[in-house]
Amino acid sequence: MCRWLAYQGRPCYLDELLHQPDHSLVMQSMDATKAVTAVNADGFGVAWYGEKTTPALYREVLPAWSDANLKSLAKHTQSHRFMAHVRASTGTNTSRENCHPFNVENWLFMHNGQIPEFEQTRFALERMLDEPYYLRRRGGTDSELIFLLLLQCGLVESPENALRKVISLVEAEMRVKEVDSPFKASLCISNGNQFWGLRYASSGAPPTMFYKHLDAGVVLASEPYETDRSEWVSVPEQSFVVLDGESVNITPFSIQ
Repeated sequence: MCRWLAYQGRPCYLDELLHQPDHSLVMQSMDATKAVTAVNADGFGVAWYGEKTTPALYREVLPAWSDANLKSLAKHTQSHRFMAHVRASTGTNTSRENCHPFNVENWLFMHNGQIPEFEQTRFALERMLDEPYYLRRRGGTDSELIFLLLLQCGLVESPENALRKVISLVEAEMRVKEVDSPFKASLCISNGNQFWGLRYASSGAPPTMFYKHLDAGVVLASEPYETDRSEWVSVPEQSFVVLDGESVNITPFSIQ
């Protein structure tokens, strides 16, 4: 399963969080400890906001630890809000189009988890997209499809309500196809002004999520980027998270 990180606060170099910590996201691409899969080598991506409303996006199919361009870019790029993701594929091809974060206009989305037995439900779910969103589909992942469905279902107005609608659609189609394995998600969304996160599973334990307050910011991540985890807080299962400034607001989440 994938690993990801989201930061907002005072501008800092991406390298400070992506490479320098002793269990950094780049290290996690080689040796994750909170994931089903320890190695996340099926590409990576990083996206950051600057002076414009739309983010910059760099995605590559190389493992994050072997990309010299990422290391140089991270050392010389500052941002007050950015996302990064290292990918372990659950079945789709390794390509730039399938690497997270996904971007539409000012919105970003990244995800750890999966729609189980995705090929059973893919046809019906893709055809729930209206033409403008269907034509934005570039890759073949369930994650990108979830993102486009969220945009169609009111992400701009209410991320929480959009998540409820989309997960309801996904789980309804899973029941039609008699898919018994649970839908699982640890995901993060941004519109360039703040972050929203979700830790959810239709049954069983969802993928992990943690947060930590820094001197002038806050980070949300699927796994702590430090071996000393005493200052990291685990987000409870079935939770919706709002990062607004340096505040972290967590509320229970269900689709009922």
